[in-house]
Amino acid sequence: MTAVPTTRLLTTAVTRMHTESIGLIASLTRPTGALCFVRGGEGFAGWGVHRRFTATGPHAAARIQEWLAEVTAEMRVDDAVGIPGSGPIAFVSLGFDDSDVAVAVVPQVVLGRRGDVSFSTLIGPACMDDTSWPRPAPVRSPGRISYADAELSVAGFTSAVTTAAARVRAGELEKVVLAHDLEATTARPIDERFLLAHLADGYPGCWTFAVEGLLGASPELLIRRIGATISSRVLAGTAWRQHSDDAVAAELMGSAKDIAEHAYAVRSVADVLAEVCVELDVPAAPVPLELANLTHLSTDITGRLDTDAPSALELAARLHPTAAVGGSPTTAARQVIRDLEPMTRGRYAAPVGWLDSSGDGEFAIALRCAQVNGRSVRLMAGCGIVADSDPESEAREAQIKMIPIRDALEARD
Repeated sequence: MTAVPTTRLLTTAVTRMHTESIGLIASLTRPTGALCFVRGGEGFAGWGVHRRFTATGPHAAARIQEWLAEVTAEMRVDDAVGIPGSGPIAFVSLGFDDSDVAVAVVPQVVLGRRGDVSFSTLIGPACMDDTSWPRPAPVRSPGRISYADAELSVAGFTSAVTTAAARVRAGELEKVVLAHDLEATTARPIDERFLLAHLADGYPGCWTFAVEGLLGASPELLIRRIGATISSRVLAGTAWRQHSDDAVAAELMGSAKDIAEHAYAVRSVADVLAEVCVELDVPAAPVPLELANLTHLSTDITGRLDTDAPSALELAARLHPTAAVGGSPTTAARQVIRDLEPMTRGRYAAPVGWLDSSGDGEFAIALRCAQVNGRSVRLMAGCGIVADSDPESEAREAQIKMIPIRDALEARD
């Protein structure tokens, strides 16, 4: 018998430029299943699932990288735009700990905007006729909201801070970041677009993101890789408005506690990037970064990768967890987190962003966020604990960090 050769049918991915600017979040068609990574109107939004992958363990990011290579190898890509993020991309949300589930999704439809260039990528049958896209359904508010303690109450959090600060003073570690959670229940199922639109409007300088129900607006860019160029924004050290913005910034810049906390975070990022960069610029001192309700100490690190450049996802995995969300030293801090936090963090405080087939991408740290599931919203926020941390002040800071999500939930239609 003569073998009959078979031809493997490749999925088609088509990217086309748009002549008009695209409102990314406003274009999302469905109340749930939103995928986005947007800052100042630029970035990506998508819907529909072409392929989905989950992984756990210390090599979750590497497995996602391999999976994306396999997915794109099965595609015939017709990309008339040819810029970072055009063609097929994956939205990725890693877990905080090795036991937490990491998720990656390649959408059927992605809308992108970079500078003055707007485009769409359509995968599979959707690419045959983009005029058949469903019109966005009306966006609806969640209605009345009630709040309740989740697994770690405010009292439980202040007790944990007291214990953590004592362990720092005892010399077990230099810093640990502790988080606590809050549960919100809404009258109607959450329309993710409602939250995303209000987060993007209220915090245009942050990275508004959504991956499988994890929604937020993060002020902290863990890593951006475009070709050989990388950048990272490190935030640690926080103050909130009690007087004028100038007074808050001056107080923060003069705080030995906050300066030390920030230095740990910068060092944890710079040490990792120095291993893969031929050029690295780390400013000698932070600057204040003012957001709508908080001021942070901020350091923008930039560099150029060597010839054997890791992908954006690989870099994000190497950097995670930075001292800004875990602590220092990392191993000791992670153990203290396991000892003192009764809940699992899931994908909170872990890398979230996008990755294309060339390895370019952007990953923020999943902060100022919540996990949404129907009418249930789990908010989380954390604070860096050092030797002289005050439990009541840290609890207040964590509550203020939940304000972006609470404001978005409670916004008027």
